[in-house]
Amino acid sequence: MSLSFCRDCLGDAAPQAPRCPACGSPRLLRHTELATLSIAHVDCDAFYATIEKRDDPALASEPVIVGGGRRGVVAAACYVARTFGVKSAMPMFEALKLCPQAKVVRPNMEKYSQVGRQVRQMMRDLTPLVEPLSIDEAFLDLSGTERLHGMPPAKALARFANDIEKKLRITVSIGLSCNKFLAKVASDLDKPRGFAVLGGGEAVAFLASKPVSFIFGVGKVSAARLARDGFHRIADLQRVREVELMRRYGDEGRRLARLARGIDARMVSAARETKSVSSETTFERDLSSFRSLERILWGLAEEVSTRLKAKALAGSTVTLKLKTADFQIRTRARSLKSPTQLAGRIFAAARGLLERETDGTRFRLIGVGVSALAVASKADPADLVDGRAAQAEHAVDTVRARFGEDAVVRGLAFEQPEDC
Repeated sequence: MSLSFCRDCLGDAAPQAPRCPACGSPRLLRHTELATLSIAHVDCDAFYATIEKRDDPALASEPVIVGGGRRGVVAAACYVARTFGVKSAMPMFEALKLCPQAKVVRPNMEKYSQVGRQVRQMMRDLTPLVEPLSIDEAFLDLSGTERLHGMPPAKALARFANDIEKKLRITVSIGLSCNKFLAKVASDLDKPRGFAVLGGGEAVAFLASKPVSFIFGVGKVSAARLARDGFHRIADLQRVREVELMRRYGDEGRRLARLARGIDARMVSAARETKSVSSETTFERDLSSFRSLERILWGLAEEVSTRLKAKALAGSTVTLKLKTADFQIRTRARSLKSPTQLAGRIFAAARGLLERETDGTRFRLIGVGVSALAVASKADPADLVDGRAAQAEHAVDTVRARFGEDAVVRGLAFEQPEDC
């Protein structure tokens, strides 16, 4: 059954109508499978930058970059800044060369986390089947919710997007399809403030012309290997039987064969729990200097610490991630005597791991993560942690929460906790 309606007033519209007959809006949504699709991917638009524009009207029409400070890289860029070529993880000096008129705002993770929790609750008001992917995106399964909302999932999602704009004054982009892979693909088709639909019946034709790297999990190394075997476009994968791809690539061959045809059996899982908290950044140019990597590592440790505190979590395993210039990934881990959420302890553990890896190798990415999570009440017991250092860090958190990230800028923490 075909469905056509207005995204602004939710009124039904004729399939060929250029505008809504009720409110005159041109934002009409129509698709032959629209009434039957129920798997969505919701992604907040330029999340950090949009929140900063919301909270400072003077930034509304300006190119905004969130980042800088200790790491000296772009954490997020608004869509205006992106038109100049500014991208996440780009060094700030490069971003400002491309867009010298940009307004630079230091990140406020506590504020972003609070808005993220509000968005998440509004998602759960739509359906209990919400699978978070990050602070600002999630998969939703609205199967069986038509009676609850009195409307099909597509309309409920459009109403949700409108409510987000009115109540939180940010925008989202929505992809709707029959499975998670296609829903994620659709959500990238119409940004910002978009709503795109990709039906199962059109998936094969839509995907055919895309490069193999369009499939999630196919990075530069995998794409190069596939190219050597003659697979450049998804159409090349579609022409080969699944058993042949499995013979070549094992389980990965099965995954490629199915996703190339738009087949994805993964369920939306609301039980997905946080197993780790991490942050990483890719450099514009490869780095080999311990000092350069160490400075970036400190900023990442602070970011992980902020996220742990916002989630009331702590962890007792610190993992360092490095990606070499030739795309080889190195991970090194260290267990602590007790869970922590302190940036100083996270940094000290990761720094020790980094020191052993900086042997002249050039790296293109560094990341740090904390796992083996526990509730915050178990974090940093006084008998195992330098109490003065912990008090100082919490004092810095308090000042920043009140006066903003710029209120206190800390240097590298070289002191070594007892278990690091």
